[in-house]
Amino acid sequence: MPMPDTTYDGLAITSDPPFGASVIVFRRAGGAIEFLLLHRAERGPDYAGDWAWTPPAGARWPGEHPDEGARRELEEETGLTLPLRRAGQATANWLIYIAEAPFAAAVTLDAEHDRYAWLSAQEACARCAPDEVAAQIRLVARELG
Repeated sequence: MPMPDTTYDGLAITSDPPFGASVIVFRRAGGAIEFLLLHRAERGPDYAGDWAWTPPAGARWPGEHPDEGARRELEEETGLTLPLRRAGQATANWLIYIAEAPFAAAVTLDAEHDRYAWLSAQEACARCAPDEVAAQIRLVARELG
């Protein structure tokens, strides 16, 4: 499927891959690891289908460095400014980054999202659809051990 030319709100998307990135944010809760998921507001708070729950993610602007695009999307969608590192696997079209948040990190949502949750890898994967979204969580969970 070809990438659209603009985001849902009309901003230009690069025509050169990678087209964007997901940032898999995790925190340590005692001996457990929890992943941050955001719920898209577009279809209402009860929607649970494809693309309802995702990690912070978004398209890259024309001329924007992929790392900068990932940092921008994370801050826009969550208010978080965290160090990022690339996950071990990605595709040429979409990158995956990893960021560790402090346990008490304050998440501030943008207008595109109406709620968030910190979940175990299993719970996060169960909420994410289609499976290509859940696969990003599984990838990072494996990398974190």
